[in-house]
Amino acid sequence: MLKKIWALLKETFEEWKEDKVSRLAAALSYYTIFSLPGLLLIIVAVAGFFLGRQSVREDLMSQVASVVGEQGAQAIGTMLSNAGWDQDAGIVAVAIGIVTVIVAATGAFTQLQEALNTVWDVAPAPGAGVLQTVRKRALSFSLILGIAFLLLVSLVISAALSGLGNFLESLFPGAAWLIQILNVVISFAVITLLFALMYKYLPDAEIAWKDVFIGAAITTLLFTIGKFVLGLYLGRSGATSAYGAAGSLVLILLWIYYSAQIFLFGAEFTQVYARRHGSRVVPDEGAVRVTEGQRIPEGRPSRETVQEPARSRQGAGALLATPQARVEEGFLVQEAPLALPPPPRSGLMQGLRRVMPAALLFAGGLLLGFVLSPTVPEE
Repeated sequence: MLKKIWALLKETFEEWKEDKVSRLAAALSYYTIFSLPGLLLIIVAVAGFFLGRQSVREDLMSQVASVVGEQGAQAIGTMLSNAGWDQDAGIVAVAIGIVTVIVAATGAFTQLQEALNTVWDVAPAPGAGVLQTVRKRALSFSLILGIAFLLLVSLVISAALSGLGNFLESLFPGAAWLIQILNVVISFAVITLLFALMYKYLPDAEIAWKDVFIGAAITTLLFTIGKFVLGLYLGRSGATSAYGAAGSLVLILLWIYYSAQIFLFGAEFTQVYARRHGSRVVPDEGAVRVTEGQRIPEGRPSRETVQEPARSRQGAGALLATPQARVEEGFLVQEAPLALPPPPRSGLMQGLRRVMPAALLFAGGLLLGFVLSPTVPEE
């Protein structure tokens, strides 16, 4: 068992190096730092519609401060205060402002999709055109709304658990630690669900939910540990003191960079696990598998198929096996066919994909109506 786990982690690390994840994380950090104001504005607006913007903003600042310290939290607060548009402007200016914020906010998710495509060894089919770009932006916007919904659920559950903890503490002194453990478990589940949605729907690939949730759970565990370690390092090391006034921005950039590496390492683990023990990863409709010849110009080494000694049915023999012989002997062939068709979708999934554009337009209309409302946003 330990040997299998070690082999899985070793292969994950090897592919992490081959795909140059450090470079992917750096590019993702660059896009995210510019997308962050619009992303936070949409999340706070949607979640704040139900719980109040000030309450959501304070909770967000508290979460950021626990990771990158007060300096980073102040930078996020400044972004939220300066992001957006003039509520007294004309409807044309407001509409342009909304479109600008949405495009800026979805930029990071588009880059994240490209990074996951690199990890998954898939790419959009040539000649996708404008329709593919619009589809990517719509999917990114839907994930932003999903993040806002999960934040809303997390805040409601945290508030309910806080009230329950106070009630139990009055009845059974010392029982508050049970609520704290439950809060940690729920937070772990919410983050796992968020990562699973990203792994499932962002890349141009088909992967089974079972493989997705296993990889997302491992990623959440690594992310939780990394969050604690990064909080200690960034909060106490003074790593950004040399940057002066720009130190808070560099602090956020460093946190995004290291978090992106953890997230992409989890993606590598997910695709390695799916290939070795799961249902494998195949290109989605409108996507193709990246060939060996396409990997080399990107600076990624060509993957050579590892051929293991074949075991005969009598238990003897040490000849190198062909892929067909490996299948007959019960080995999993690691090389993937270039024209493997995606698994058939259920009727429910086909229906969801058909109604998604209309649902996104409806959600965008609700957001537009909320922004255009005469209510003055809370400071």
